[in-house]
Amino acid sequence: MMACSISSCSKKATEVTEPSALLTKKQLFTPADATAAFHSFNNIYYSSTDKLYYATTERNSIGAIWTQAIYWDMVMNAYQRTKDPADLKMINDIYTGGFNRYDGYNWNNTTTWFIYDDMMWWVIALTNAYQITGNTVYLDKAKAGFDRVWNGSYDPVAGGMFWDFQHSGKNSCINYPTVIAAMKLYAVTKNEAYFTKATSIYAWSRANLFDTNSGRVADNKIGNVPGYADYTYNYGTCIGSAMALYKATGTQSYLADAKLCANYVKNTMSDSNGILPAEGDFNEQGVLKAILAQYLIQLLPEDTSGQYATWIDNNINTAWQNRDQSRGIMHRNYKIPCPTGIVQSYESSSAVAFMQLFNPI
Repeated sequence: MMACSISSCSKKATEVTEPSALLTKKQLFTPADATAAFHSFNNIYYSSTDKLYYATTERNSIGAIWTQAIYWDMVMNAYQRTKDPADLKMINDIYTGGFNRYDGYNWNNTTTWFIYDDMMWWVIALTNAYQITGNTVYLDKAKAGFDRVWNGSYDPVAGGMFWDFQHSGKNSCINYPTVIAAMKLYAVTKNEAYFTKATSIYAWSRANLFDTNSGRVADNKIGNVPGYADYTYNYGTCIGSAMALYKATGTQSYLADAKLCANYVKNTMSDSNGILPAEGDFNEQGVLKAILAQYLIQLLPEDTSGQYATWIDNNINTAWQNRDQSRGIMHRNYKIPCPTGIVQSYESSSAVAFMQLFNPI
């Protein structure tokens, strides 16, 4: 999990701080561009041997365990957009890559898995993979992972989920993903226990991690003190958990929470032009906006004004115009040209993820 355990690299590309010349004329991304961006990301970062993604353009180490689940979601989104058989093969290949590298998804291996949220990102992705492929092996692994996290993380006395094995704090990065995973498992199994757990954790999270006036999401709560720090992935999973419950129940308060949360990101965290924060100074935080993309898209059918689609398309167009023209990859800071040196897959991932989900307007 990035906010509490961030890996960094010794080398870093030099960021160019001047606005790109490409932005002098308007260029709108197309579906073909979305496909090109996805292929470029794979060409630069995907290891066909390991069937997982490298950490950097140097291609000398595999990326962090939890980010692979986010990349897997991106591959699934690409397949759902294109229906390309090659993308479907990649979905199954990445499962194999994770199986080989992560002890067969042995959730009890406390060396491979050392914090609860790392597991829950995979539980979500495994359930998504089951929904796409129908492979019950993926569902069985997801259910086992969810049970392992619930049994180790849930606080039966005070409520909420602890993010680490030492139970040092209850973070958004485990609580909101738990709601999402539970609702996904409820949707495919119809087991009411998942729904009960989802509503319980959402209620705790809303009371302890969510400012119901502003829509701000706390990163964590340690003891009785919420720790406020704005990370886009927490807003994404807050939106995703609220939308999952809204879709299942029709309760308008869940939709209102999701919109309030999205508006905070749009109006407070983004700059005066609506461009999302860069996040990730050569660390795993570069992947955070990919998680925001995964769940923000769910608000579009509920947005009659079209403000969210316009906002995100502006971000996509900015990032795409600032891509590295040679390698075709983009950067976490959408406002500047992508550095031409060493770049992390984390840094390059989010704009690609947005492009697989959001249509050009």
